[in-house]
Amino acid sequence: MHQEVHEHRDQSQWRKMLRPCRLLLWEVALRLSYHVVTAGICLGGSDIFASVKENSPTGEFISNISIRGYPGANTVKLCLTGDNANWFYLEGRTIRLNTSLSRVLDREVQGSVLIAELTCYEDDVMQSQYRILVEIVNENDNRPNFLPETIQPFTISELTPVNSVVFTVKAVDADGDMISYIIDQSSPDAWFFRIDLPNSGNIVLNKPLDYETRTHLELIICAQESNSEEKFNTTALLTVNIEDGDDQYPHFLPCTPVSPGVPVCMSPTYTTNITQKHQDVILEFSPGPIRAEDGDRGIDTPLIYSILSGDDQSRFVINDRTGELRLTRGVDDRRLTPNFTLNIMVCQVDDRLKYSVASVLVRVLYENTFPPVFNRTTFKGFIIQSSSPASIVSTYGNQVLQVQVSDRDFSDGLNPNIHYSLHPLSGLYQVTQRGVLIARTDQLHAFDRHILQVIARDEESGEEVSASVDIEVLQRGQAVPRGAFTEQQMFGDVDSRLAGGIAVMILLMFLSAFLFLLLRTMKRRRLQRDPEEHTAVALEKHPNVVQTQTLTL
Repeated sequence: MHQEVHEHRDQSQWRKMLRPCRLLLWEVALRLSYHVVTAGICLGGSDIFASVKENSPTGEFISNISIRGYPGANTVKLCLTGDNANWFYLEGRTIRLNTSLSRVLDREVQGSVLIAELTCYEDDVMQSQYRILVEIVNENDNRPNFLPETIQPFTISELTPVNSVVFTVKAVDADGDMISYIIDQSSPDAWFFRIDLPNSGNIVLNKPLDYETRTHLELIICAQESNSEEKFNTTALLTVNIEDGDDQYPHFLPCTPVSPGVPVCMSPTYTTNITQKHQDVILEFSPGPIRAEDGDRGIDTPLIYSILSGDDQSRFVINDRTGELRLTRGVDDRRLTPNFTLNIMVCQVDDRLKYSVASVLVRVLYENTFPPVFNRTTFKGFIIQSSSPASIVSTYGNQVLQVQVSDRDFSDGLNPNIHYSLHPLSGLYQVTQRGVLIARTDQLHAFDRHILQVIARDEESGEEVSASVDIEVLQRGQAVPRGAFTEQQMFGDVDSRLAGGIAVMILLMFLSAFLFLLLRTMKRRRLQRDPEEHTAVALEKHPNVVQTQTLTL
């Protein structure tokens, strides 16, 4: 009995020891059974490799799915996972592209490859997983774009040598296409530049630059795809600022170009007039004053003046900074030195080899005491109508009409510096420098009457006087009157009161002339003390003449 009890106890303990082993074996058996089912349900799967063009429409075919299961197997579920899974969707056993109007597949944005995973589930238990790798095939959908820093306005010196690379432009294409560069020849300043290597973007100076002619240039650069069918391109407007270089010589003012469009000046000849009484005065010139400027306007280098020749033992001195010319001592004898000719040089302070030279003419004039005068206020002239193209105007007695002035500053009364002119100007009459009037008789009509003003100007002193010329056109065959009316004839046919009135008028005219001469003498004395008298000299007038004066007798 005791033995049976002991055996029963041993068997019970044995069973207790075997129970965990049986559970473990059962669990192992279940796991083996599970893997067998998994392998049997998601069969035939593999990684998917495909390609699709960028900008493809939604629903574009990507790949078919090769996973299959045994007949009667539990439900199989397929899922897309991963970072780029939202770019795909499943349609049965087909993977398609998932895009929209607001979300376009762009290789330049998403990159060159889309990566996702295809997972197979049975009863929500993952059985297998495969990779999906889709290459995005590039399309030419981008234009080249210039890098902004390469097309900013820039500055180059006008002294830059021709054939130098002056700047480099660069454009990029998001599609990776090769870019070539072209200068648009329709741009206004294209001829200044060229491109030797189209793919380099190097812009080469083709023509010399000149700041004095052009201070900035503009050109249009085109960047174009060179290895695509579309040949997409873009353009940029470039501004090139020219920096002034020290390549121009100074020049005297006013600047007269040697020829139109050529920035090279002919130096003027500065002229002035003095008399023997002038000394220790600053001379004023026409054109004036003596002044020069640096030909490089953008640099404006300081200049220095000097007298090269003609200073007559320091009779003339010049301010080396302003160009002001001073007469230090007077002229002893005008007959020995009627003129002085000086050569004035201006040069750059920092480069004495850059210089220009101008001439200065100082004329020594006689003292002008008396003005020129006509011997009458009105001259009477006659011209007979004819077919002749030109005839001399005559006066009473068929004498040649000669309107001349006398000048008491000359012993014979004849001033060689007198110039005659008519006012108003017309094509009917001309006056010679001896005061003879010539008419276009073939254009005159009988009984016409013309009132002209003849002006006599002293070209040395600047004084002017005038007189009237009354010209009557006679008809063919009509004789020129033999003489003017005498005073007795003039008053013979009028009453005594009218004759007396005329006599009074003549007397008043003589009194007016006398007062005029008196006032003029007083004015001349004031002018001798006037510090501005030399201004009149510089303006081609004699020192004694400040304003135009007319004397009639």
